Amino acid sequence: MPRPTTAEAEIAEELAAVRPALLPAYTGALPGARAAVLTRLWRGLTHDPLPWVAGRAGGRSGVVLRLADGRRLEGPPADPYATDARVRAVRLDGAEYDDPARLMAGLSVPHSGAFAAELAHSTASLALSRAGQRNFGGPGDAAPARDWEWEQRVVDGHPFHPNCRSRPGFSVAEQLAYGPEHRPVVELGLLPVPARECLVSGVWPEWLREGDRVLVPVHPWQAAHVLKRAGEGALAVRPPTARTLTAHPLMALRTLALPEGPHVKTALSARLTSSVRDISLGSAAASAVLSDFGQAVAERTDGLLRVTRTLGAVAAGSPDLTALLRESPEAYAGPGERVVPVAALALTDLPRSPARLARLARLALTAGLRLLDLGVALEAHGQNLLVVLSPDGEPVRLVYRDLADLRVSPARLARHGIPVPDVPARMVTDDAVALRRKLFGSLVAGALAGTAGSGAALRAALEDAVRDLPRTADLAALLDEPLPAKALTLMRLSPGAGDRWADLPNPLRCGTR
Repeated sequence: MPRPTTAEAEIAEELAAVRPALLPAYTGALPGARAAVLTRLWRGLTHDPLPWVAGRAGGRSGVVLRLADGRRLEGPPADPYATDARVRAVRLDGAEYDDPARLMAGLSVPHSGAFAAELAHSTASLALSRAGQRNFGGPGDAAPARDWEWEQRVVDGHPFHPNCRSRPGFSVAEQLAYGPEHRPVVELGLLPVPARECLVSGVWPEWLREGDRVLVPVHPWQAAHVLKRAGEGALAVRPPTARTLTAHPLMALRTLALPEGPHVKTALSARLTSSVRDISLGSAAASAVLSDFGQAVAERTDGLLRVTRTLGAVAAGSPDLTALLRESPEAYAGPGERVVPVAALALTDLPRSPARLARLARLALTAGLRLLDLGVALEAHGQNLLVVLSPDGEPVRLVYRDLADLRVSPARLARHGIPVPDVPARMVTDDAVALRRKLFGSLVAGALAGTAGSGAALRAALEDAVRDLPRTADLAALLDEPLPAKALTLMRLSPGAGDRWADLPNPLRCGTR
């Protein structure tokens, strides 16, 4: 076994202090975690448009990358839609690398040092996430009864991102306390802020008010690392109330489910996978308008897709102190039905049934393309998109949550007589390429590919799904053009550049490698 990286050793040291019983499982999980992250990294190296890769060659026997400086990077075939950890090692100028962080450091390209540190942390955190897992579906394991229980079963994070479990700024104790895969219960603080100092969108409920003050739910990590640091400035922390909200963290980490009530999206100003996410003041202000708009356009899918309502949002002067209340997806399940995030479907029997996988693809593409024709491009990745399963496991309809990253087209909306909602300017575009990238990159290259688990399975599901869809220009692009996907590796090596895109082999037009 290779010597531990600094991140692996640091987590082991912290784990020995806070949860020593997990240390043997953590150590045993490291080789598999390295392979899982290396597989994701190799996918990016072989498919992202990296400026220092001068040429690519290969096929079923393997892939050779010719670097601009003359070096050769060799590895196994890279199916861009595979989710299993099949890459155990690659060779850089003949030297073998089985650790993704050391490989990235060895490549020595612009920004590779910072990315190598992220990869080391992703590997160590993934091993920690795997260390405490029980045998889901095994003897004594009851089927999840609540939506948040499904989310806690997603252990490995993003199926294609090399930073699938990177949580810089989180100690081991904090990962165990707040990471959904560790199945914690989190106590959200309630920070009282005078109502006159708050921007409120929608209806902020009375049970989160105290006289003339609004009670803002605050994630404990945010309170300890961001609000406390603000000192006596604009975000000076007032004494919290004695009350707290008991909640279960979801895959997004900063969004949590109350035991009997809505989901709470909190501010959590930490870098997760790619970027620091917050709830911008513009998003908070537009949340009620977006919610009404989402409900209205979802009605045009003939019941195929429902959108969870945003009940209320509050911003107390900064994105670092915001919160949003959102309807639970369970509201759209009938008797005996289950609502499962698409990212968790790999833990069900659905991917092993070609008929059900095709049914899911047909549902998702029918709804997604219909909304795209109307002028709404969903970011339907595995967290945002959920599927309602019948009691016997059949996909029957979809639920979409979190409208903050969709795109709307004024021209397309106008063709259907739909007014353009008052949303932030970043959400508005008539660029067909941008609209298709948003939907196809998240839904097909993301949610459906992650569920299918391979290019061959994805191709079979799509072939069945597209057979009877209306022949629109958007469908023609899906059938005939390369499949867009976020170039996640390139993005981490291009800080500040925003979204970058890769053109993946179209699974409907070519065989898998």
